[in-house]
Amino acid sequence: MYKKVYLVSTQDTEVNEEVSRYLNERFSLNIQKVNFDEVFEDTQSLFLLNLSDEEIKIFFKNHVNSKVHIAILPNENCPSAINNYSISKSLKEAIDDAFNENLFTCIDVLMCNDTIAFNKIEIGNMHGINGYGKKSYLSNFKSFYKNLKNISFKPYTLTTSKEHSIKTVASGIIVLEHSVKDENSALKDDLSLRDGKLNAFILSPSSLISYFTYLITIFFYHKISVFSLPKSLGFIKSSSLNIKSKGNIDCVVDGVYTQKTDEINIDVLKDSICLHLGRSFENKLKKDSNQIEEKDTIKVNYLPKGELKELLLTKKLYLFKKASEDDFKDLFLSLNSSAKFSYIYLTLMILSTLVATTGLFANSTPVIIGAMILAPLMSPIISLSMGVIRANNFLISQSIRTLLIGIIMALFVSSLFTFLIPLEDITSEMKGRLHPNLLDLFVAVFSGIAGAYASAKEEVAKSLAGVAIAVALVPPLSVTGIGIGFGDLSMIYGSFLLFITNLVGITLSAALTFIILGYSPIKRAKKGLFYTGIMMALITIPLLNSFDELVVKNEYLNKLEKIEYVKIEDKMINLEVLDLYLIENGIVHIDLEVTSDKNIGQVEYKKIKSIIDNIIEKESELSISTKIIVK
Repeated sequence: MYKKVYLVSTQDTEVNEEVSRYLNERFSLNIQKVNFDEVFEDTQSLFLLNLSDEEIKIFFKNHVNSKVHIAILPNENCPSAINNYSISKSLKEAIDDAFNENLFTCIDVLMCNDTIAFNKIEIGNMHGINGYGKKSYLSNFKSFYKNLKNISFKPYTLTTSKEHSIKTVASGIIVLEHSVKDENSALKDDLSLRDGKLNAFILSPSSLISYFTYLITIFFYHKISVFSLPKSLGFIKSSSLNIKSKGNIDCVVDGVYTQKTDEINIDVLKDSICLHLGRSFENKLKKDSNQIEEKDTIKVNYLPKGELKELLLTKKLYLFKKASEDDFKDLFLSLNSSAKFSYIYLTLMILSTLVATTGLFANSTPVIIGAMILAPLMSPIISLSMGVIRANNFLISQSIRTLLIGIIMALFVSSLFTFLIPLEDITSEMKGRLHPNLLDLFVAVFSGIAGAYASAKEEVAKSLAGVAIAVALVPPLSVTGIGIGFGDLSMIYGSFLLFITNLVGITLSAALTFIILGYSPIKRAKKGLFYTGIMMALITIPLLNSFDELVVKNEYLNKLEKIEYVKIEDKMINLEVLDLYLIENGIVHIDLEVTSDKNIGQVEYKKIKSIIDNIIEKESELSISTKIIVK
């Protein structure tokens, strides 16, 4: 391949003699030794570099775009070159690779303020991503804990080759020219060494939660991908990057500390050095040969901006991310609008109440679901939640006013409808809303979380209809109105307790969700959360009692499932429990349906009661409906 070989060396003469001997024996070539600081123009020969890292960089710089063919020989003074170009640590293997045409290519060169970087430029502290290589779990845990305690931020202005400027704060920045997937790399992806682009990763967690997630990924999972970066990381792919900051910037190039400066210019010189790489690059070079030139990539949506930048510079990380000014502006406009009373809101409230009341009398679940979708109550409740955590009296008063008008209108419409319609049966759909318990509170809490999240995230706002169905605000109000129309106090109490449960549960959980999403500091929200929490505690008391009754009811039902039929004399009687609840003095009331092909009298009923009493180990009161089968 080469007829002439130059040995560029300032290293051990014994190594030089071994190189000379091996070249002569294997390739029948003699070498000529030259100085590393000379500039050469011979593009037909091979230059073997037996130099230190810094000397190799000087040689590279002297031969940028010269097309001189270069190979690197391993020695203890060039660990960075060996690592970044995968040079074999065996001298003979490295020489063989230097004569392998498949390992020859023109590579990009990374320049940092006119200094060559083989691959890596580090600014600030990247908290683990720059510490390549897997370590023991104990060592990782120590590093994890140390980093969790010590994170600080510095302001940076980043400008790409396309003059795209990003102002943010960051804990650290690392710029890579290339990477290869292996067990010592922190990246899952291959980054090309001949695409004319640098790859900058910017670490800037906006909350302790996101930082915690990042540290777990780095120290225990060990791998990140450009295509699915942790939210704490920004990413820029560009042919150049200018980095400015207030005060001096600590910069480390290939593990060597460089002079402090307030501005760093990083450029990629495409295909500027012709080099024989190590054999682990062979497959990668085949892929790179078919590579289409990539466009600049900028992924900085999650980097801090606006008010959050200043907070991170002056304070420690919040537990949860603080919402940005744009998030605040858009959401507050939306919630202010939702809190205000309008005739559209009133119309929807009347229509949803009428549909719900009709569905309750018709005992139709689909009709009631339709009423839930129409109901506009969810929006002012979410607005109230924001008002509570922001101590915004205007938002609170507007939301409460809108809610009260809606509640009063729903009660009036449903009670009037009940008074006018000639039906008095309490359907199963009505009964299902008369005994709220802790499970209903859980539904309200989860719905409040979903409602707040859907309101804050524009891309999931369409889910609000599903939230409205889940929490079902209007049907219990309609049942309360029906109770007013019937004059049934127990019906009014049970259904209105369910509505209040939904109202308070949604308000509190939505408020907490907004805090987690960063729309208010906990300190500001304390007062509102305190009063809402007291209301939640008061409501929980009757719900706990109802839940205890539900547990007991299920125990009795499980016991009664064991008897499907009883035989009394010559009569085979099938039993079906329709409902069960506790009444005064611990007596269990059971709605029972009995089926037989013969007449059943008082004697049989008493025996059935005796059997049931023995099974549930309690005194029962039976309400029996009888079916006689005639064959």
